[in-house]
Amino acid sequence: MNSITLVCLLLCTGVSSFRFEELTQYVNSHEEEFIETLRQWIAVESDSSDVTKRSDLHRMMDMTAEKLRLVGGSVEMVDVGMQALPNGSSIALPKVVTARFGEDPSKRTVCVYGHVDVQPAKKEDGWATDPYELTDIDGNLYGRGASDNKAPVLAWIHTVEVYKALNIDLPVNVKFIIEGMEETGSNGLDDMIVAQKDSFFSDVDYIIISDCVWLSRRPALTYGTRGNCYFFAEVQRSNHSDAFRFITANVMYKLISPSGKILIPGVREAVAHLSDEEWKMYQDIEFDLESYKSEIGLSQLMYSNKVDLLAHRWRHPTVSIHGIEGAFSSAGTKTVIPAKVIAKFSIRQVPNMDPAVVEKQVTDYLHSVFAKRKSPNKLSITMVIGAKPWLADPKHPLYEAGKAAVKRVFAVEPDLIREGGTIPIARTFQDVTGKSIIMLPIGGFDDGLHSQNEKISRYNYMEGTKLFIAYLHEVSQIKKY
Repeated sequence: MNSITLVCLLLCTGVSSFRFEELTQYVNSHEEEFIETLRQWIAVESDSSDVTKRSDLHRMMDMTAEKLRLVGGSVEMVDVGMQALPNGSSIALPKVVTARFGEDPSKRTVCVYGHVDVQPAKKEDGWATDPYELTDIDGNLYGRGASDNKAPVLAWIHTVEVYKALNIDLPVNVKFIIEGMEETGSNGLDDMIVAQKDSFFSDVDYIIISDCVWLSRRPALTYGTRGNCYFFAEVQRSNHSDAFRFITANVMYKLISPSGKILIPGVREAVAHLSDEEWKMYQDIEFDLESYKSEIGLSQLMYSNKVDLLAHRWRHPTVSIHGIEGAFSSAGTKTVIPAKVIAKFSIRQVPNMDPAVVEKQVTDYLHSVFAKRKSPNKLSITMVIGAKPWLADPKHPLYEAGKAAVKRVFAVEPDLIREGGTIPIARTFQDVTGKSIIMLPIGGFDDGLHSQNEKISRYNYMEGTKLFIAYLHEVSQIKKY
């Protein structure tokens, strides 16, 4: 085979079309520039829970749109309506930013989801640094929203930027959908997805979410999240009856046993069986029980082996008690019996649980407990959130592409993991659009999402950008049928 024939063969098969080294060198040489952009984004207090900061949130969406325009995207800012406030007034929701790069019908089309709103943060809450001033300490970039989710969003934008800067064609068409209300329930987004199912999403093949983190120092691909049913159990006092005592004795202590067993009939029985194949997957995951115990500050864990612990974090329901509204909590003493108290608790959902069924199970169970007390008080149960779990097939070509990209960038096999928390938008995308979804995280296991001193490391930010660059190439290799 002569050299001309070999070059032609390489070009025709696409072997030489992926200039990975050139692309990654560009990332290396623009590291400080990429960090400076993150610094500018972190400086915006885009707290979606605080309506007094709504102007900052609008500015954050404008900055996101402008950055996508500068990279060459076709950008729209979609109005998703108004937010009703408790005082009866309303305020404009931040617009959702969409963007498109490429419209080649011969290529795959991916849609990247992300958000640029953040959790509340104040220096006096225990931050070692100003949460809205990106601070580099020993290679870690501290700031609210650094890992959740501003750096991952920027890493995806930088991915497109790098291809374009080097005049290298994107291997796939890329779309973005970036919101500003994720931390408070994604107000307006579900309706927008439904409205644009047959327009914006019509040519999308796959949806990518990078709003999660690794389990350990080993890169990971996430294929499942738990859902969540959040309940209010309200007791109204009759005469001098003690409503608070009922809440503590019959909600707090009747939902779970001291060993962690859920006592609500039917809940545990609905859980999908752990297959031998899944057990083997958990066994192969890099996870150290002693390090985890130290990280969360416990001297003893409820489960003594890795598989049991991970299974109960990811694929079993758990009950969490969140608080009691109406009970006396100020300094000093008080003997007044509250007229009404509300216990707040949640039950994480896993396959094959159904929130509607769980709502009935919880309501029937607590009413039966209440009836046995022959109390004159009035009990009402309300489910305020009913989010279903999300589960993907880790053998899908999207995950095979993820494995190949991780191996190319990090030279290791990724862990295949689930999330114990809830990311409702994944299930919305799945149910409404019918598209295949992957969660491709770049955040570190110790990034401190939602807590003080949130950070992302320089390493994860830059290598994560390279991972996204490689992933687009790997997705382009998935055959179209």
